[in-house]
Amino acid sequence: MTPIEIGTYAIGALILLIYIGLPIGIGMLVVSFAGVALIRNEAVATRMIGAVANDSLREYLFAVVPLFVLMGLLVTVSGVGKDTFDVFERLLKRVTAGLGIATVFANAVFASITGISIASATVFSRVAVPEMTRHGYTKKFATGVVAGSSVLGMMIPPSLLMIVYAVLAEESVGRMFLAGIGPGLLLALLFSVTIVLLAKTRKDFVFTNTEDTTAFNDITGGEVVRKSVPIVTLMLLVLGGLYGGFFNPTEAGAAGAFGALVIAVLRRSLDGGTLWRLLVETGQITVSVLLLIMAATFFSRMLALSGVPRELAEFFLSGPVGPFGFLILYLLIIIALGCLIDSISIMLIMLPIALPVANAAGFDLIWFGVLTVVAVEIGLLTPPFGLSVYTIKSAMDDPDLKVGEIFRGAFPFVVAMLVSLGLIIAFPSIATWLARL
Repeated sequence: MTPIEIGTYAIGALILLIYIGLPIGIGMLVVSFAGVALIRNEAVATRMIGAVANDSLREYLFAVVPLFVLMGLLVTVSGVGKDTFDVFERLLKRVTAGLGIATVFANAVFASITGISIASATVFSRVAVPEMTRHGYTKKFATGVVAGSSVLGMMIPPSLLMIVYAVLAEESVGRMFLAGIGPGLLLALLFSVTIVLLAKTRKDFVFTNTEDTTAFNDITGGEVVRKSVPIVTLMLLVLGGLYGGFFNPTEAGAAGAFGALVIAVLRRSLDGGTLWRLLVETGQITVSVLLLIMAATFFSRMLALSGVPRELAEFFLSGPVGPFGFLILYLLIIIALGCLIDSISIMLIMLPIALPVANAAGFDLIWFGVLTVVAVEIGLLTPPFGLSVYTIKSAMDDPDLKVGEIFRGAFPFVVAMLVSLGLIIAFPSIATWLARL
């Protein structure tokens, strides 16, 4: 067999292994080792896997992963998410469908210090959904709003997916974070517009009754300030330090994790057992992410050795498909995969194949990364996988709430995300203007 044929069969073998249930990281390592062994020999494959482990995991940058994960988990247990929702509830209670919009903006702010969509889905399913249903919103709409706005956690910096993409594309993490701000705000705006349009045109979808007579949990201006201080402090510490040039991404993660720890201790929401559980969970998430990154790096080198990316670039860019035909096809595959597997796994499978083609097409890789993250996040809301949807179902612990109901509630936000994809493709500066300053 030629190297091209071996690389092609390796991609097919990986898809088959994933389909039968083998963990994606293990599947990538097995396929990559076998591919290099067939192209060269077993000795080269053994040396390459050792070199990949050394090169891909010793980077100082990877310390950012456990630090941002730990910060997100500490913020989640400290009650900052509820305080953020309370503040926006107070500010937007007189607006049409104001609690839905409050959930979107509270999620956007919460996302700016957690970077994990599932954390947002867990917190706001317990905070926002009961309050919205108490005020006459349908469960379908309330859970759909939480599911939709939870995706902001992976778009607005700091974002774990942005870090993974930056590593695989060899782009600056700081620039990727900056690139996520414009699209994140665009998504929040489109979600808010979607909520207002639904409230005006599909009242039966949004409300169980036409008039809300339930009293709000009113809080004073002083309480608004008090509840705002922790979240604003963390945003200034992490994002202000990062974009102001005081911290690199790893230092910003360390400062944020320490700040979140101080807040949790001051609020007395962190005992020894809880801290140990969070540290173990941080370690588990970090190890799984780093193993996947190592496997993806090995897979990428095997493909480069086979020549498959070069052949794909020539096929797409010199044939009738063209660069933007390739882009649309790539995004459609990403969205389709999102119905079946998780976000990080999609990126680790697709990017080693797609990045060389995107680079040869002359695409801005930061813009390409933002499009990738938005497309990947759509998968959090689409059946049958829909990780955010199942997270909400699990967190709600409501036997009367059906998964299909949450999927139907989230569908308008899938449409809004598709609109945002179109806008970012049409106007790349939405994603690139801050990153290129």
